[in-house]
Amino acid sequence: GNKSQDSGIAEMEELPVPHNIKISNITCDSFKISWDMDSKSKDRITHYFIDLNKKENKNSNKFKHKDVPTKLVAKAVPLPMTVRGHWFLSPRTEYTVAVQTASKQVDGDYVVSEWSEIIEFCTADYSKVHLTQLLEKAEVIAGRMLKLSVFYRNQHKEYFDYIREHHGNAMQPSVKDNSGSHGSPISGKLEGIFFSCNTEFNTGKPPQDSPYGRYRFEIAAEKLFNPNTNLYFGDFYCMYTAYHYVILVVAPVGSPGDEFCKQRLPQLNIKDNKFLTCDEEDGAMVYHHAQDVILEVIYTDPVDLSLGTVAEITGHQLMSLSTANAKKDPSCKTCNISVGR
Repeated sequence: GNKSQDSGIAEMEELPVPHNIKISNITCDSFKISWDMDSKSKDRITHYFIDLNKKENKNSNKFKHKDVPTKLVAKAVPLPMTVRGHWFLSPRTEYTVAVQTASKQVDGDYVVSEWSEIIEFCTADYSKVHLTQLLEKAEVIAGRMLKLSVFYRNQHKEYFDYIREHHGNAMQPSVKDNSGSHGSPISGKLEGIFFSCNTEFNTGKPPQDSPYGRYRFEIAAEKLFNPNTNLYFGDFYCMYTAYHYVILVVAPVGSPGDEFCKQRLPQLNIKDNKFLTCDEEDGAMVYHHAQDVILEVIYTDPVDLSLGTVAEITGHQLMSLSTANAKKDPSCKTCNISVGR
């Protein structure tokens, strides 16, 4: 055929085409790849060409430049071969991969096989190791600790009416959205109820403004966070803004949420960490939160409205502060780790 004439070596046998490709040991930024191939001409293989592409999302911006380079030229090492870092693989992202075998010629050109079939796979979430790196970065900017006495949750009046009517007065955990770090193991998986606990510097009380609705449920801190709950670090991110968010998970010991987090998230000492602490002083529980980050606290069990109060706030609804499905700024040096993107 034309192919062999193009490469100027008409007599040479064609190189074996990789088939039965297997992807294993997938992490958020690496994977192992192996395949089968005929033994014929196998000893001529000097290199593998691997073509890796992000799976096209139909809604993705068509004008974005393609991630380059997509082709990896690798020395023909024994399989399985580990691929890492070459493309800054993103966590929790679907990719397609195809392979060629190649033989480097004296003149530096390559003779290549046909492409293999195309395989699809998805990279993994951040591991505890990666989250611990994020945690360490968050600790650097957490700032000094301020006292707090309540957790609060803002919603529209309809939300609280619905809870009273359809859920016997108990707010129910729901699946966390996709805001925050792309590799976060809690996005789309952990069920919980979002609370805030930040206070205004001058009053020591919750701010009167909120992006989430004019009605606020307030509950004494010790009813949610106490020695019978575990505390986990969930995420650290910003959305192209000067301020940063830290997500913490408060889970009653032994609850399904607690079991989920134990496997996946770094656990914090409730008395001694840089974000949210609970300690006993003179027989009473005392609470502190970090001043320089906005804390989002996820509580993993239902919460009955009778444990607190619901009242209208006097301030504004600052929609610009909403974090629903917010995308993390991938270029921020403060809150990104050098894994994935």
